[in-house]
Amino acid sequence: MTSRLLTVGFDLDMTLIDSRPGIHACYVRLTERTGTPIDADLAVTRLGPPLEDELVNWFPAERVPEMADLYRAMYPDTAIAPTLALPGAREAVAAVRRAGGRAIVVTAKYEPNAKLHLEHLGIEPDAVIGGLWAEQKAEALREYGAQVYVGDHVGDVRGARTAGALSVAVATGPCDERELRTAGADVVLADLTEFPNWLSDFGARFSAEQAPGVSRDSGESGESCDAGDAGAGGGPGYPASPRA
Repeated sequence: MTSRLLTVGFDLDMTLIDSRPGIHACYVRLTERTGTPIDADLAVTRLGPPLEDELVNWFPAERVPEMADLYRAMYPDTAIAPTLALPGAREAVAAVRRAGGRAIVVTAKYEPNAKLHLEHLGIEPDAVIGGLWAEQKAEALREYGAQVYVGDHVGDVRGARTAGALSVAVATGPCDERELRTAGADVVLADLTEFPNWLSDFGARFSAEQAPGVSRDSGESGESCDAGDAGAGGGPGYPASPRA
């Protein structure tokens, strides 16, 4: 039997990074540039879905593509520096590597800006795939053979399940534990600080299943939270906003 490489996918906004300060600043700048009032406080409670899904709340539909281009052009100078890594983010990626696996980031965010965030924060996944939301994420998860997908939103749960991957949810975004479990999350963690211990147990089972003659059956089973990507696990949740 050919062994498979352990591959773990991570969402970005509100899973690995807290991008709310940077996105808030970008919406403030967009208001200044266009003269169109945008409630930035509200927008950052809806992180998760594509940027265009948020912009349509503030601009006529025919102007949304233009505004999305403007927002994304302003983003590097406005949103990267204020954004923070969430607790346990670097350690979670490092844990995958220690387990002999690879870590990928699959996000709805515009891919060049996603890469800027990760570079700025010193988080080094093996691949970054942007522009995919909810069930669309299954495309990248299948392409890379991901067995696990970690995210904070019910859309992330749907993406994992569509790909046939184990859904590990974190309660660091807009969706609470009940919403994540109802959506089908297999595991719910309070945040990524709990991920290395969970992965240690999962990785041991995964390695055993790869051994010749050992069954792969590990016993693991493999809308909306008012906004975008979020997590669960009993901690306070934040509604999501569009991926920028």
